[in-house]
Amino acid sequence: MTSRASTDRLLGDVEIDSERRRQIEKRLVRKLDLRLSFLVLVSLMNYVDRSNIASARLQGLEGDLKLTGHQFNTLISTMYFGYLFMQVPSNIFLDRLTRPSAYLSLAALLWGLFSVSTGFAWSFDTALMSRFLLGFSEAVYSPGTLLLLSRWYKRDELGLRMAFFNCGSAASQVLGPLFASGVFSVMDGKLGQAAWRWLFFIEGGLTCVIAVASFYVTPDFPTSPASWLTADEQILAQKRMVEDLGSAEQKSAQRSGLVEALTDWTVWWLAMAGCSLLVAMSFTFYFPTIAATLGYSPPVTLLLCAPPWFIGVVIGLLVMRDRFWHITGLAATGIVGLLIAISTMNIPMRYLSLFFMTQSHATYVIILAWVSNSIPDSSSKRAVALAFVNVFSTLGAIGASYLWPTEWGPSYAKSFMGCILAFTISLCMLWVYRLHLIRLNQEAEMKERALGLPKGFRYIT
Repeated sequence: MTSRASTDRLLGDVEIDSERRRQIEKRLVRKLDLRLSFLVLVSLMNYVDRSNIASARLQGLEGDLKLTGHQFNTLISTMYFGYLFMQVPSNIFLDRLTRPSAYLSLAALLWGLFSVSTGFAWSFDTALMSRFLLGFSEAVYSPGTLLLLSRWYKRDELGLRMAFFNCGSAASQVLGPLFASGVFSVMDGKLGQAAWRWLFFIEGGLTCVIAVASFYVTPDFPTSPASWLTADEQILAQKRMVEDLGSAEQKSAQRSGLVEALTDWTVWWLAMAGCSLLVAMSFTFYFPTIAATLGYSPPVTLLLCAPPWFIGVVIGLLVMRDRFWHITGLAATGIVGLLIAISTMNIPMRYLSLFFMTQSHATYVIILAWVSNSIPDSSSKRAVALAFVNVFSTLGAIGASYLWPTEWGPSYAKSFMGCILAFTISLCMLWVYRLHLIRLNQEAEMKERALGLPKGFRYIT
């Protein structure tokens, strides 16, 4: 890894006029965006391998594994225990690496293999182990990639890129059910294997292929050698980060990122808001189950899951700079969908409610972008904060897995009410956080006026 001293020396040697800088920066960002497109593909497979069990449920997984009571809910929940154990130490470790690309790609290869292993499960216990190991390896990717993006993009660029990265999640909800519908229609009984097993074999195998390509495409940190960048582009990539964060990075370089993050009340506050938000979005874990209440066959049900999530992808792409108001608008739309689902079992209206629900899916990634934007202190603190918010939020995902028991169907009115309550709690917490950031910006502005200083860092609200 390039040392801090050598980085400063390189940056100090760069003297370029504004027009040439704009040209170099345009090429740099274009190259970054192309590589981000591949990261979206890997993220898509991350969510496909995580959520395909919901589709498999419609095609006999519960019966073949002889699941009873809340055992299916436990399979959903157990995966997130792996997230609890891995995310914070993984991001701390990742922040110190010179080749994060190899680390993230290896994680993708492992979760692809564990996804395949789920197809070989013959009992609840074996499926449980596969799901735990899947979560253990998948936990590395999302917070690690968000950290990687925060080391390349400036704060005013990051929101759009994180929204684009989030499209991997929403796109998986479009393509996953469509692919599952095709597998269920064609592969049932092939080589003596049930269709739901083929779903894990094929999707997990595809992840492994993409993971191998990821070793060559995923970027490392700007301070690591990069053959895909010119010398001017790499130096400017480093310079952009120093300019964007100001002196905060240097002031905090000697302090522990772990201590800084865990002693900052705002990190805990955002983590609790994120936890509540994941409870509110627990319907995504059971989306095929909810769609099945419309009364159609499994292949048709899975096809019906795709259009609502397609709209979610489009909305995710439109999420840009603003933080609180985008979260509020998307969450409010989700609440409208939940209210419609509670109020009727009419098939057209209930299907319409799914379109409203899926719009809230982008809110969680906006919170993660907000975490990255509002922690300018140091890359190590930012790495821990991103992972910690993910970890703490995972507690919500673990508990919310039991918010959808079979006996509450087919209306699932109690489940929908729980989601509405969780959305409300999260929005109230984020409103308080926004007021806190507005106050900090006002204080900074008053100080600059009093001392005659140029405009400095401002929090995005």
